[in-house]
Amino acid sequence: MPEKGFQEVLRSLAGRHGVPGAQLAVFEDGQTTVVQTGVEHQDRRRPMCATSAVPSGSVTKVVTATVVMALIADDDLELDQPAGEILGVHGLDERLTPRHLLSHTSGLPSDPADVTGSCLSEIRAAVPVATPGTAFSYSNLGYALVGSLIEAVTGMTWREAVEAILLRPLKIEPAYAESPRTVSGHGRSTGPAGARPVAQALPPMLEPAGALALSAADLVELGRVHLGKPGLLDVVTAADMHRRVPDAEPFGLADGWGLGIAHYEDDEVWLGHDGTADGTACHLRIDQAGACVVAFTANGAAGTEMWDDLVTELRGLGIALPKRRLPEAARPIPIAAGDFGTYRNGALDYTIRPGKHGGAELVVDGEIFPELTLHDDAAFTVRDPATGRATPCGRLRGTPGEATAIEIGGRLARRL
Repeated sequence: MPEKGFQEVLRSLAGRHGVPGAQLAVFEDGQTTVVQTGVEHQDRRRPMCATSAVPSGSVTKVVTATVVMALIADDDLELDQPAGEILGVHGLDERLTPRHLLSHTSGLPSDPADVTGSCLSEIRAAVPVATPGTAFSYSNLGYALVGSLIEAVTGMTWREAVEAILLRPLKIEPAYAESPRTVSGHGRSTGPAGARPVAQALPPMLEPAGALALSAADLVELGRVHLGKPGLLDVVTAADMHRRVPDAEPFGLADGWGLGIAHYEDDEVWLGHDGTADGTACHLRIDQAGACVVAFTANGAAGTEMWDDLVTELRGLGIALPKRRLPEAARPIPIAAGDFGTYRNGALDYTIRPGKHGGAELVVDGEIFPELTLHDDAAFTVRDPATGRATPCGRLRGTPGEATAIEIGGRLARRL
């Protein structure tokens, strides 16, 4: 294994992107190599080590989904049973099932409107963005409900269940984003003092969607479960989890989606998931055909850009990770007046409006993304305020000039 090469690449990229600390773990040819660089916290200067637990954001969903599939393998839960029936409650769409929730085809909005309320009250009050099973729309709220299903079936809290069913059998020491021993996230480096530490802020309701903190080595052990490591998932259940869901088209996130796990395609199909917390980025990739797992963590807001460069470097070292697919070249076209307006997903509004200096701009929760450029394939780009680069952002749905919805970051928002 080219451990020295991994170490040099990781150190160089962390410096280039202003990331205080990072980890890389690679399982290949039956062995795991782990390297790390930098520090856990910019001010405290404690070195990043192989066991440092980094807030993993949405990679938590792979853990939550794997626990559900383990319950299904043990006949404690059924994929196509109505969620309300499992919970013993009324007021939920009777078409809503664990299969829809795991694959983000539930039609639920992305996030709760009131994080202090209960998961069930939020879902009962939510305005769906689609009928269950008909469209992909990434939903943290959906995974909050998955957590409730786990609790109803096991009689444990979500934390107790994931620890007992998955983490401890894998010899992963449980850690959570808000724990004092967890690695700190950092904002972007904007001056000589370097990137500044940021606190984690995740509502308790959304723990099943993003609460875990994991090292890259932990993520590799999780990935090995999906290579067929014995003890948790039988072959049939694993195949059901990994199979691409026909109606799950995660525009802007991945090339396909299974039950809690994404598909990334190049010469081969890799499984995995990406996650960001406050000032952190984590990426997991699993090559079933080549029996390879790659995991990366970074405690800086520029971690995702660092990952993109790391993919290129690792390909040069013989690990053929799939590159992020950019939209094929398409012709810029003027945005029609009929496509201006506000599109809503739950409590979040996306507004496309004329720009102050011509053209168009996108407003998301008060933040302005300038220079929105529409292309003839209905996709659009905006200028990233952090990097200044034109960045693929989303696409319009419906007839040109009469858009009925937009997709942004895998989230479907309906026109008001």
